[in-house]
Amino acid sequence: MEIEYWWLLALPLFFALGWAAARIDIKHLLSESRALPASYFKGLNFLLNEQPDKAIEAFIEVVKVEPQTIELHFALGSLFRRRGEVERAIRMHQNLVERADLPQQQKLDALYELAQDYLKAGLLDRAEELFARLKGTSHAESALKYLLEIFEQEKDWQKAVDTAQQLEIVTGQSHQKEIANFYCEMASREIMDSRPEAARPHLEQALAHHRLCVRANMLFAAAIEAWKRIETQNPAYLALVAERMFSAYEQLGKTSEGLILLRGFLGKYPSLDVLNVVFTCIVAQQGPEAAYQLVRDEMRRNPTLLGLDKLLEAQLLDAPVQRRQDLELVKNLVHQHTRSYKCDNCGFRARQYYWHCPACGEWETYSPRRTEEKELAA
Repeated sequence: MEIEYWWLLALPLFFALGWAAARIDIKHLLSESRALPASYFKGLNFLLNEQPDKAIEAFIEVVKVEPQTIELHFALGSLFRRRGEVERAIRMHQNLVERADLPQQQKLDALYELAQDYLKAGLLDRAEELFARLKGTSHAESALKYLLEIFEQEKDWQKAVDTAQQLEIVTGQSHQKEIANFYCEMASREIMDSRPEAARPHLEQALAHHRLCVRANMLFAAAIEAWKRIETQNPAYLALVAERMFSAYEQLGKTSEGLILLRGFLGKYPSLDVLNVVFTCIVAQQGPEAAYQLVRDEMRRNPTLLGLDKLLEAQLLDAPVQRRQDLELVKNLVHQHTRSYKCDNCGFRARQYYWHCPACGEWETYSPRRTEEKELAA
């Protein structure tokens, strides 16, 4: 009973304390709201009535009168950028950058936001200039990442290498895979301009930075020994170089040696692309029946839609005219579902193989195996 009496005595006290706290909070809230300038409420009203231009002017006035509302300015600028209203975001952040009385850290924050606005607007040269000014500041890591993105878009691979190396120093994280690919891009440009010798130093740099860079060995022109080294790096990538490897053997007059090598690869690392090269060679050298036997054996070992596609192709080579149309119809249907690659990072599918995903921008996220092959293996 004593406990009950204590509760009866305590309840009025708790009620009184709660009432007093609520009154204090309400008074504090009312005093704060009265302290805000009228422009603040005008700006909110303009936003609610979907008049963003007038809202911006009103909030700029708030910032001039009440410097502590600068955070509101930042928030609105970011909001406009996310909505795609980049010109409005630029106006807001430029206003902050131009203020002489802005503290140093907030000026850096404003520069960082303005650089993002320029990037969003596609003004890469202006964005690059501002991000470069942020090196060595509290925004250094993010600025370097954005610079790397800009240089990749502009295909300025030497600047991309330099930036990735700076990013390694700032973050302590390795970017050797990306750097190797930047050197491979330089090499690819030289090869396209018919300067294979000029490409070699770039490929050597790629392998020096990332010894498992399969792409670098693939780019060595007509270099069978370099292509063979892919087996020790990642044998799945032999699928991407099989055709060129066999062509190199043909040019040397060593077709049989090339066929034996590729059949060995096919036995150890089943792949549609390797199968396709071996199939074409056997059709030319030994005829349709031998090619059909090859594909049939592969189908028994690895039953996939990709194998079925080649099996139908083998049957078409020697099929009677009356059956050919039906076989071609089935083959075309199968073919539509067996020719894609998939990015492991974002899931984007493509008909061709990419070293640099066009959707998420990551490097070496595509498996060299076709999607159907990979899913079956999993």
